[in-house]
Amino acid sequence: MATLADRIDALLPQTQCEQCGYHGCRPYADAIANGEADINQCPPGGSDGIAKLAALLGRAPLPLNPENGIEKPRSLARIIEADCIGCTKCIQVCPVDAIVGANKLMHTVIADDCTGCERCVPACPVDCIVLEPMPLVQAEDPAHADAARLHFQRRETRLEAQRAQREAELATRKAQVHTASQSVLDALARAKARKQEPKP
Repeated sequence: MATLADRIDALLPQTQCEQCGYHGCRPYADAIANGEADINQCPPGGSDGIAKLAALLGRAPLPLNPENGIEKPRSLARIIEADCIGCTKCIQVCPVDAIVGANKLMHTVIADDCTGCERCVPACPVDCIVLEPMPLVQAEDPAHADAARLHFQRRETRLEAQRAQREAELATRKAQVHTASQSVLDALARAKARKQEPKP
């Protein structure tokens, strides 16, 4: 059975842009469900999205909070490939893995997967990313939002696994260093003890 947060999340555009002040649409949905956030913090959802949230929650619609941004048509990112230096900064910030490429090689945006979050634009050090209008059929397609949600969840799961692996490797290295240090200290203690033994 769908929870209140599930139903709220289903009404959000799944841009994962963080303009609402939360790390993605689902955390924002959780915050609304828990009474920690208001319904007017999502610029991509705009007034229509606010109205849908208000109807779901039995509240009066509110104007979009200007502190979170302004309502505007959705856009798609496009990399001017001739200017791309392959720094991977855009790949690192894309919340739905819609940018492909490798270090020092040209990157490109998978237009069908792009949510128009715009997070890649300030990340690019050479300003080679431009924004173009998102086709209305894509912006309003529930299947596109569902795919974006899934891509975001998969990325978050992958990043969490990588963090856990790094922490485990660090803990192993620390344990190895501690063991080696203890071995040295034990050897020094034994040498000191031998020096202090009475000579025959």
